[in-house]
Amino acid sequence: MRRLAQALKAEGLTGVRVTTPHYLGILAPSDGIPSNASFRAGYNTKLFPAMLQFHRDTGSPFMVNPYPYFSYRPETLNYALFRPNSGIYDPATKLNYTSMLDAQMDAIYTAMKKLGYGDVDIAVGEAGWPTQAEPGQIGVGVQEARDFNEGMIRVCSSGKGTPLMPNRTFETYLFSLFDENQKPGPIAERHFGLFNPDFTPVYDLGLLRDGASVAPTPSPNPSPNPSPKPAPSGGGKWCVAKDGANGTDLQNNINYACGFVDCKPIQSGGACFSPNSLQAHASYVMNAYYQANGHTDLACDFKGTGIVTSSDPSYGGCKYVS
Repeated sequence: MRRLAQALKAEGLTGVRVTTPHYLGILAPSDGIPSNASFRAGYNTKLFPAMLQFHRDTGSPFMVNPYPYFSYRPETLNYALFRPNSGIYDPATKLNYTSMLDAQMDAIYTAMKKLGYGDVDIAVGEAGWPTQAEPGQIGVGVQEARDFNEGMIRVCSSGKGTPLMPNRTFETYLFSLFDENQKPGPIAERHFGLFNPDFTPVYDLGLLRDGASVAPTPSPNPSPNPSPKPAPSGGGKWCVAKDGANGTDLQNNINYACGFVDCKPIQSGGACFSPNSLQAHASYVMNAYYQANGHTDLACDFKGTGIVTSSDPSYGGCKYVS
């Protein structure tokens, strides 16, 4: 990042800012209360102090990708979608959060402030909500996507800010402009867009003019359809819960991993809901976390309750990513 900034400066391109996006896995496991947030061990000493100093020196924002969609449960749906709810109370700050996005942003801010960098701007690299998902999944549809994105725009652009960052705006990139109809993975991954691949709108977020619902004339010589890219490979290795692991530990593993990976498949109606057991559900999400974090032995440790295997644990319609 420093070298890029130096090269841009040498070329006279001083208006180009350098940053890099982070998912919320940079935070240490916590209970979801913003004041308890901190960066993960190691990151808080070896990585982010220097990076945040770079952002302070160059005036560039610290960029995060908060995704309430990947953290919500049916009982927290209203909290994730900016709908009326009782909220989450933070006893340390005496603030009540009725928006999961606010809580996630303030958690990042708290972690930065604990390192002495609360003055550095925060930008949202991407966030959104899908309009389609697996059959029977609660909380996904056009209205839910509209509610989330409208709420996010209000938070980030109105100047009201968040409970710990009042009167601030946040440069924000909405995910996404188009549905990605050839993207592999769960159904939801193909349906975050405001527009279909043929340019017709999925729904209006206030960007359309009259008549904009008509698709443009297609090119007379369309490009051939590209082949879908394969999912990242873990080299034929998977992470599963150890036989005999304590049920409390497995539930904690689920709670933790679901803050960073898509856990919809283990919810009711999902492809991996059955068998409805802690062992099966924990194995699925522990593997998803393991694959998303470089499929290293450390990413499968889970305080000694995980084990790496070369035997594919997939079954029926439940496919474990590898």
